[in-house]
Amino acid sequence: MELLDIRDVRGSLTGEVKERERVHEDGDLHGTSHVWIVRRNDRGKYELLLQKRSADKDSFPGCYDISSAGHIPAGQDYLPSAIRELEEELGICAAAEDLVFLGMHEGYCREEFYGKPFINHEISKVYLYIKPVDEKELILQKEEVDSVSWMELDECFRRVLEKDPSYIMFPDELTMIKKWCDVQSTAANSAEMK
Repeated sequence: MELLDIRDVRGSLTGEVKERERVHEDGDLHGTSHVWIVRRNDRGKYELLLQKRSADKDSFPGCYDISSAGHIPAGQDYLPSAIRELEEELGICAAAEDLVFLGMHEGYCREEFYGKPFINHEISKVYLYIKPVDEKELILQKEEVDSVSWMELDECFRRVLEKDPSYIMFPDELTMIKKWCDVQSTAANSAEMK
């Protein structure tokens, strides 16, 4: 039985703890860590490493999702959870200084899976991992991740905005990433002009 801390809109603990299944039945606000793996390709475009969720997942089976993400178990915090999920899901051993904090994101969706209502109301810390990653060398957690693939950020954003049901990311998180990438591109272009 997985227990989750109930949080407020700032991500702070409320003191209430509930079973994960009940949290999603009741739509309680809970914490998640999101880690997006990003790189610049040889055409100067930014790409995201997307994971395809396992067909056995209790929600959104077989859909494309964040590089690595997970609920924060009761008693744990955002950053250690982000580091743990990267290692469990993808086999990446990261240190705290390897993650770039982008900000907080509150997400909400209401769906039905396997005949049961599923309400996801999460407050997430969003991170980037920008160290080189060779997807062929990743060790995927088969219970969670079916496969991974790179996709240009702009193409991913387009599919999400067009509400392609195979892509389950929040558009405002992609906006956070795009702003970071734009700053990096501007800085790189300025350095090249000097």
